[in-house]
Amino acid sequence: MDLFEYQARDLFEAHGVPVLDGAVAETPAEARAAAERLGAGGNGGRVVVKAQVKTGGRGKAGGVKLADSPADAEDKAGQILGMDIKGHTVHRVMLAPAAAIEEEYYFSVLLDRANRTFLAMASVEGGMDIEEVASTKPEALAKVAVNPLTGITPEVARGIVAEAKFPSAVADQVADVIVRLWDVFVAEDATLVEVNPLVKTGDGRVVALDAKVSLDENASFRHEAHAALADRSAADPLEQRAKDKDLNYVKLDGEVGIIGNGAGLVMSTLDVVAYAGEQFGGVKPANFLDIGGGASAEVMANGLEIILSDPSVRSVFVNVFGGITACDAVANGIVNALALLEARGETVDKPLVVRLDGNNAEEGRRILDEAAHSLVSMVDSMDDAARRAAELAAQGA
Repeated sequence: MDLFEYQARDLFEAHGVPVLDGAVAETPAEARAAAERLGAGGNGGRVVVKAQVKTGGRGKAGGVKLADSPADAEDKAGQILGMDIKGHTVHRVMLAPAAAIEEEYYFSVLLDRANRTFLAMASVEGGMDIEEVASTKPEALAKVAVNPLTGITPEVARGIVAEAKFPSAVADQVADVIVRLWDVFVAEDATLVEVNPLVKTGDGRVVALDAKVSLDENASFRHEAHAALADRSAADPLEQRAKDKDLNYVKLDGEVGIIGNGAGLVMSTLDVVAYAGEQFGGVKPANFLDIGGGASAEVMANGLEIILSDPSVRSVFVNVFGGITACDAVANGIVNALALLEARGETVDKPLVVRLDGNNAEEGRRILDEAAHSLVSMVDSMDDAARRAAELAAQGA
């Protein structure tokens, strides 16, 4: 889960990372009130008004503006609120006191999946796209692998500072900030903690002027407070409903609803359906839905309810390889799920193509044959089933 800047800033502050005061506003009037409070601290009353969206490039898009007074902050907030930045609508802004910046740096720590470790990156050339720095001046970006067993100790932090060639005047401060950012990374179960820019101010302080944090949702059971950080307003409604039902669902831009057991099988199903759909005008998968190992009637019903409520879905492909959960249990789940949906008053009018293989597949097919549901058809092979589901979706256009 990616956080908004103001949420990441609050986490930084909670872990002792030096940050500026801040406030969030959803209306120009709220921005004016916030600017009156923040501007009273000095710097000529100036504040920075920053769009809160989960994407980069806000400054280039006009989503970061300097305001000279509360009235100006109200005007600037009015210009930013409602903006579209790379497909993200701005619903709130963050205000912070303007800082006297002398130097800008960069630091991040992230999960390095390729090398199965953590990676710290630091540069004295912050304030710009780090990808540009890495591309044009790779020597300016220090990359230091972090041992997950020992983490970033003060000694390791000093090594990162030295490798990135931070000025001696700020070396100790930067090292301390790095240790605190590592604390954020570990304590909050993050996969990314990034500051760009980390700055030296006119009075010699090192302060995080920006904050970017991505949290590992697999660790959410350890952090009840993280639930309040989720941006439900921006979530896809179907994805949110699926999440509420503990379903592993991702909405895609297509017409064939997909249900499978196991992430690997579902990913393969997406590819096969996309390939088959090329024969029928470019029909594509409408979703990723992994029901896991336990395909109970309730789980199957919840999955079908989500998929069938998607207006773009024209057919459904249920692709199951029986393992721990046998195919006869899956077949019973499908039959009972359809009955359950009808009992709930749900409209079930889209064809289902079912492919069962593996443990007790023959019995599963017998159960579906005996049920003889008018919307359910069985196909033996994965390729043929994908082709049939794509064909039915094309016919339903």
